[in-house]
Amino acid sequence: MTSQTCNLTGVPETMLWTLHNRASEAMRADAWLQDPDAVRIYQSLQYDYLRSFGHPDSSHAIRSLVFDQALQPWLQAHPGGTVVELACGLETQFQRCDDGQVRWLCVDVPESIAVRERFLAPSERCRHLGKSALDLSWMDHVDGSRGVFVTAQGLLMYFEEAQVKTLLAAIIARFPGVELMFDTIPHWFSRLTTRPEGFWKTRHYRTPPMPWGIARHELEAMLRSCSPLMGAIHIQNYPRMRGFPACLFPWLSRLPGLSGKSPCIVHAKTKTPA
Repeated sequence: MTSQTCNLTGVPETMLWTLHNRASEAMRADAWLQDPDAVRIYQSLQYDYLRSFGHPDSSHAIRSLVFDQALQPWLQAHPGGTVVELACGLETQFQRCDDGQVRWLCVDVPESIAVRERFLAPSERCRHLGKSALDLSWMDHVDGSRGVFVTAQGLLMYFEEAQVKTLLAAIIARFPGVELMFDTIPHWFSRLTTRPEGFWKTRHYRTPPMPWGIARHELEAMLRSCSPLMGAIHIQNYPRMRGFPACLFPWLSRLPGLSGKSPCIVHAKTKTPA
């Protein structure tokens, strides 16, 4: 297998962190996530994952699995619909979920798209677009005639809250009936990453600042403030984790006083204007 180097920094480098966790899970005999393309990419890159990110955990694999499970019924109900994957990085959700009809738009900053295209070629039904999610011109590349589902894994926490609200409001206004799915981090973790010394995942890797943190109980009000067209909102914690003490996390996050301090996954449905 040919090895390739990868010199990413800042937020784009985080796509190697998520790849480390997804591919490591997929390589297990008892894997919760089947992701052969992630494994292929992981093994093709010359990058010291352990040095930067430490031993893998199941967090990003579980996140991807939850997103897949939410998307699959939508695909059945919207044949030929469009999925917009903001901050796609090296995520391989299209490869895992492709039903032969879906149209997919992968959006990320140009340097991330350049790395992605070394391993995942765009196609007629899976296009790549080198733009920031905050550059709303990406919407001009979306055909919403058969429904739109917008995902943002590991993205919104890198924005300011005002930017998050502006982005969500613009998506809802542009694509009536759109479904949205994204993940959040709690306030305490946001504060760790934005303090002067930052948050060091290992002694060799400092995570980029994540300005937007939010408690679970604040999410619904925040989302409804973005648009009067906000409909059903489903918020969940990560359902399971591997290893100790991580395996306790899904249970602890259900306890009063702790649930608001957990990362969450949000799936929101919007209404079509009358």
